[in-house]
Amino acid sequence: MPLFHRVSLFHRVSLHRRLVPASVLLAVLLSSGCGESAGDSPADAQAGASSLAVTLAPAQLRPIQRSIVVSGPVSAWEEMQLGVEISGVRVTALNVDVGQSVRRGQVLLELDARTLDSELAQAQAALQEAEAGVTLAAANFDRSQGLAAQQLISASQLDELRAARSQAQARRGTARAQRDGAQLRRDFAQLRAPADGIISRRLVQPGQVVSAGTELLRLIRDGRLEWRAELAEADLARVEPDAVVNLPVAGGNVQGRIRAVSPGVDSQTRTGTIYADLPEPGPLRVGSYVEGRIVTGAGNGLTVPAAAVVQRDGNAYVFTLDANNAAQRQRVRTGASVGGFVEIIEGLKAGDAVVEQGAGFLGDGDIVRVVAAKSTAKTATTP
Repeated sequence: MPLFHRVSLFHRVSLHRRLVPASVLLAVLLSSGCGESAGDSPADAQAGASSLAVTLAPAQLRPIQRSIVVSGPVSAWEEMQLGVEISGVRVTALNVDVGQSVRRGQVLLELDARTLDSELAQAQAALQEAEAGVTLAAANFDRSQGLAAQQLISASQLDELRAARSQAQARRGTARAQRDGAQLRRDFAQLRAPADGIISRRLVQPGQVVSAGTELLRLIRDGRLEWRAELAEADLARVEPDAVVNLPVAGGNVQGRIRAVSPGVDSQTRTGTIYADLPEPGPLRVGSYVEGRIVTGAGNGLTVPAAAVVQRDGNAYVFTLDANNAAQRQRVRTGASVGGFVEIIEGLKAGDAVVEQGAGFLGDGDIVRVVAAKSTAKTATTP
């Protein structure tokens, strides 16, 4: 009741105080105060109704996959550095580019071979001359054998013809070796792929004069990629060859298998290397640095819904409720995340109820209103 109404009432009562007892006056004043308190009650009820509605979910044991999460680079299983074996020759043709698939024996680049062709032609002519010499020496020796049988030539003459034949055969061998050497040098004028694969790097341009032993191209053998990662000593002992590793990529994930595990660890870092084959690398490329999840086994773990875990200040928390429905923030240590649930390694026990829907909006000590999950979902969809 407003103050001026109270005063007016008081004056009216004073004028008639001879007629109204004092106890009645006190009752009137008290009733006016009580009427104001009763008017505040709907506001209090509205404030209570505006408390955040949350749902609860119990921490339960569920079958989960044990895994190790670690990051590492995607690398070539075997990357071959290709070059030529002759120096001072100009590149006349470059037949491949980065990213191109090639087959074993395919010509990747060609060098100026005019000088080499001339040397090969000379060697081939020398071999033909030597072949003719062998033919003549062999014919002379064959005729001398018949003459020697008739004693028309001496034995020494026969020996000389035999030696001439042997010399001609030796000269032919030398000429053939020179011809083969010239042919080999001519073959060096073409750089061929030593294996199937993918060109990953090109360090040469057409017209460039190259030197022997200089890297010109790089080839990923068989186009085969692998993922490598460094694991701590304790984690390394949990990984076995043939274990599955999942690498997330845009639109899905790439699956690989552990090919090898380092038999030892680095004495300084106390880490070892694992190597995972990627038979179908998909969008992954050499040099990509990705996070992989290595499956190490299966078992039961204490889990809560993923929505119940809140990340703040670099730590994971869940909210429980006390007897007065006040939110209590509790720090936990998490493990694997599988199928919308998060493993709780430390901080909860089976059966503990945690806030699921609404946990992200809570602060320590907030008063909440617990509702059924179905009601909360309906409220959440209301515009």
